[in-house]
Amino acid sequence: MAPDRLETQVIVVGAGPVGLMLAGELRLGGVDVVVLEQRRGPTQESRASTLHARTMEILDSRGLLPDFGEPPNEPRGHFGGIPLDLALPGPYPGQWKVPQARTEAVLEEWVLSLGADIRCGHELHELRTADDDEDRGADGGYVEAVAAGREGDLTVRGSFLVACDGEDSTVRRLTGARFPGQDAQRELLRADVEGIEVPGRRFERLPDGLAIAARRDGVTRVMVHEFGSTAPVRTGDASFDEIVTAWKRVTGEDISGGTPLWVNSFGDTNRQLVHYRHGRVLFAGDAAHRQMPIGGQALNLGLQDAFNLGWKLAAALGGAPPELLDTYHDERHAVGRRVLANIRAQAMMLLGGPEVNPLRAVLTELIAHEDVRAHLAGMISGLDVRYRVGGPAHRLLGTRLPPTRLRVGDRQPTTTELLRAPRCGLLLDLRDGPAGTPAATPPDDRIAVVRAAPAHPGSALEGVGRVLVRPDGHVAWAADHGDDGLPAALDRWFGPRR
Repeated sequence: MAPDRLETQVIVVGAGPVGLMLAGELRLGGVDVVVLEQRRGPTQESRASTLHARTMEILDSRGLLPDFGEPPNEPRGHFGGIPLDLALPGPYPGQWKVPQARTEAVLEEWVLSLGADIRCGHELHELRTADDDEDRGADGGYVEAVAAGREGDLTVRGSFLVACDGEDSTVRRLTGARFPGQDAQRELLRADVEGIEVPGRRFERLPDGLAIAARRDGVTRVMVHEFGSTAPVRTGDASFDEIVTAWKRVTGEDISGGTPLWVNSFGDTNRQLVHYRHGRVLFAGDAAHRQMPIGGQALNLGLQDAFNLGWKLAAALGGAPPELLDTYHDERHAVGRRVLANIRAQAMMLLGGPEVNPLRAVLTELIAHEDVRAHLAGMISGLDVRYRVGGPAHRLLGTRLPPTRLRVGDRQPTTTELLRAPRCGLLLDLRDGPAGTPAATPPDDRIAVVRAAPAHPGSALEGVGRVLVRPDGHVAWAADHGDDGLPAALDRWFGPRR
């Protein structure tokens, strides 16, 4: 192969958190991956700094949490600037503060240890696909990506390409994928600033605008919006002078003597692709949906896109039914649509002027009711995601496997720990019988069978007979008694028995 040409199975465009998560999942599935990234080195920006409970569970299921150290935990988040307790049952309640640069560093080290090929300094500018008999790939088609690097163009050919290249996705532009929705009408200016002393502000609504200020490690992050202002058409980031001026008008404080470390703005754009899959080209993260990054939902939504897609794409390349890959769009498009709706509602309450105060007052009253609080917390954290997986009805069907400590022989692993080992299905057998003994299930290379019992009374798995769990931790089948629907679930999610 010429030095300016590479062959792989999957091309991932973008080495941000979403692209790295996807590359790691693909490598765990035994897939060859080339990641193309236009940056020449790691980012020092931390646009997103919040990891929610479901994302923490995902990172735990891959054994990555120790690499994050001990990030600060904040049980209280917000909905449109209204305080909201995010605590729900699970090992990681609330939200965890991790700079995006740290998240990328951990994921990159993991991906490289798994053998992925990351090509920094390569900017995509051409895309070709073929599904006919001419120049056939191993499975009858291919995608070619042409990226400009320091030493000229690099052409990479693979069976699939996944766009994880952000809100201004080059792949989306090159494919002409339909991306309907609303352009930004209002914006929030923000900066990380050294050398200023201002009061801490948590979504403080002043007569002329919204002001936020939080200090960490000697740096103050300020965010400001002037009520009634509209989002300008920008070709780059906002300037520090703009932020100084807006901050002065809203708060009366002068921050011009500070040193800006990072400055940008984000608007209330709200767009979503019509289809997350275009043949051999798929989209994840901000390339698939663009939204105001309120409450850290954008990053977490994208990481969970990648977690859903990775095992399915690996399985498809390994001979699983073609329909499996279509479930990525079916499941994640619906989740994305719901998240974009809640973000749009929050943007209206956050950036609106006095006209939204009655709505804010009503919502503040409603959040005091536990069922309302839990509903909003589940939606923001991603813990309430339930996929339509088909099969006989069961209270666990489509949900994430509830984090539970189990007895397996002389061990007491958590369900999350059990998900680290197999890159196949996990059939958890909780029927009466000594935990850890062989289950009465015929050998099947599509699944790992674990006989266990809840370690403590009152477990969410108490009374459940058997549970079939996908590699992304979601329940594909469950029954308290019998095995009605289990063979069909195995065939649907893991292909026919070999």
